[in-house]
Amino acid sequence: GFYKITPAPLTTISRRDTTTTTMNSGTGIQELMAAETRASQIVAEARIARGDRMKQAQVDADELIAAYRLEQQDAFDKKANADGGSGNNASAKLQAETNAEVQDMQGQFHQNAQKAVDVLLSKCCEVSLEVPSARIRSTQKIYGK
Repeated sequence: GFYKITPAPLTTISRRDTTTTTMNSGTGIQELMAAETRASQIVAEARIARGDRMKQAQVDADELIAAYRLEQQDAFDKKANADGGSGNNASAKLQAETNAEVQDMQGQFHQNAQKAVDVLLSKCCEVSLEVPSARIRSTQKIYGK
């Protein structure tokens, strides 16, 4: 047959006495605000210290770079002096190589200039007078013929 379902009884939840917690919350809020102030001071001090460390690291890096640059410049000067004295010999050799390469490139240019002109002219003069069928069909659709 039929079963009768009865709802469960409602229970009430009792609350603690709030008068003691409000008195404690006043001092708790003050303690929380003091802790927050101290935390912000710590963060500010940490930022300042970080900035100081970054500045010192930059100074140290600049000193290392200057020392390395001086070391490399000395090594280069010693090698340049050992190779040919003042370097005029090396400079003259480099200038001669550069001039030879420029002469070679100019020769290649003059040798291939007419070929390039011929290719360009042949492509310009090749005109196809046939209209592709796809172009004819698209034009017919546009003008409705």
